[in-house]
Amino acid sequence: MARQDFKKKEIRDLDLFNCGVKLNKTDQSVCFAMATQLRSIQSVQRILDAATDLFVNQSYADVSINQIAAAAELTKGAIYHHFSSKEDIYLEMLLSDLAAKRELFKSVSDVAGDANTRLRLLTTAYFELPEQKRQLITLVRRDLHLFSGEKREQLVKAYQQALPEIVEHILSDCIATRSNLDTEALDARLLSWDFVALVEVSLSPHAGRIFPATAARVDHVLKLFFTGISSFRTN
Repeated sequence: MARQDFKKKEIRDLDLFNCGVKLNKTDQSVCFAMATQLRSIQSVQRILDAATDLFVNQSYADVSINQIAAAAELTKGAIYHHFSSKEDIYLEMLLSDLAAKRELFKSVSDVAGDANTRLRLLTTAYFELPEQKRQLITLVRRDLHLFSGEKREQLVKAYQQALPEIVEHILSDCIATRSNLDTEALDARLLSWDFVALVEVSLSPHAGRIFPATAARVDHVLKLFFTGISSFRTN
C-alpha cells in the first residue's frame, strides 16, 4: 500500500471522522495531523505509565530504557523520540503527578471551614489515592539526591506546591484567627512540614495494620497534630 493511501486509510479508520462526509485534501491533512498528535500523546502516556510501575517497584538505578520500552510495548527509538534520557522520563513522570496532586489537594481543601475541617478533607483525599499514586510522591524524597541544578529545583518546587504550601496556607489562616494561640512560637511553614511528616508516617504498612480504615487514620493524624498545637496556648 502506498504511503498516501495508508494515510487516507488511517483517517477513514478514526471513529472521530468516520461520519460519511467526504473530506477534501486540506481537511484530510488536518485530520491526519490530529491523528498523529493523538498517537503521540498516547505514546507518551504509555511511557509514563510504564515508567511509574517500574520506578515505584525498583530503585532509579535499576530501571533501564530497555525495561521502560518493553513495559510500554514500544521500541527504544519511540522512547527517544519523546524523551532524551531516563532522567527526563523520571522528571516528567514526577512533575506531571505532582501537578495533578496539587490540583486535587487544592480543590478539596479550598473550602469554607476551620483548619481541622480543611486538613481532614485534604488528608482524606491523600489517603484515598490509589496505592501507586501514594507511593509515587514519596519518590521525591527517595531520589532527590540524584538531581542537581535546575532539575532539582523543579522537583523541590513542584513537591512544595503539591502539599506543604497548601497545608501552610491553611495553618496560616488558623494561626491568624485563633487569638488564644501563641503566634510568636508557631510558624506555619514549619508546622506544615510537621503535618506532612505525620501524614507520610501514617502511610506506612504498620500504620495501615493499626488503622485499616481511612477515617481512623485521618483522625489519628489530626488528633496528634492539633493536640500539639493546643499546647502553645497563651495564658
